[in-house]
Amino acid sequence: MTIEIYSKDNCPYCDKAKKLLEMRKMEFIEYKLDKDFSRDEILEWFPGVKTFPIITLDKRYIGGYNELYDLLLTY
Repeated sequence: MTIEIYSKDNCPYCDKAKKLLEMRKMEFIEYKLDKDFSRDEILEWFPGVKTFPIITLDKRYIGGYNELYDLLLTY
């Protein structure tokens, strides 16, 4: 299972998502806005998504922090 988090600086929900995964001892890959990708790229990759974090599981978009939290309740 590969978890990827697309995040940006000063994003409380990005921090919460990373902390949640760390508490569960789950590995993830983090990509940062303006370091690893641009705004234009993220809009192309995830059309219609307007908030951070953007979280994928095995390359499929699952949502943001709330969706990750809900998913982990059943995991």
